[in-house]
Amino acid sequence: MSSQTDPQETAPAAAGTTALPDEVAALLKRDAAGLVAAIVQQHDTGEVLMLGWMDDEALQRTLTTGRVTFYSRSRQQYWRKGDTSGHVQWVKSVALDCDGDALLVKVDQVGAACHTGTRTCFDGRPLDAVAGSAAPAAEGVR
Repeated sequence: MSSQTDPQETAPAAAGTTALPDEVAALLKRDAAGLVAAIVQQHDTGEVLMLGWMDDEALQRTLTTGRVTFYSRSRQQYWRKGDTSGHVQWVKSVALDCDGDALLVKVDQVGAACHTGTRTCFDGRPLDAVAGSAAPAAEGVR
């Protein structure tokens, strides 16, 4: 592998510059860096595994290859989950939220999803929170 990186491979793709269908690209609400949050969930258990970021190119790769591709904000390059760790995410479905600013990617996770080696990125770091109640609201309150 060359020590120099091709900017076409590392920089986030501008909207409309990838093979992502126009009708899909038009639904996305990207942040200032051109990225959309991608929540990754185990397809059969509902377990939330991780959060990653995608631009149009990463989403197109995810939709067309059967493997999840993200855009790394820290390394400023694309990465496909499992290429170095072996902890592959096989795509089962992809959905866009109602606002167009988040994706839900359901996968079959092989091995750990977190770079720390844990099953999910949400293991072992609970925060104290007051638990709410699902009790019916008082009459007249909406």
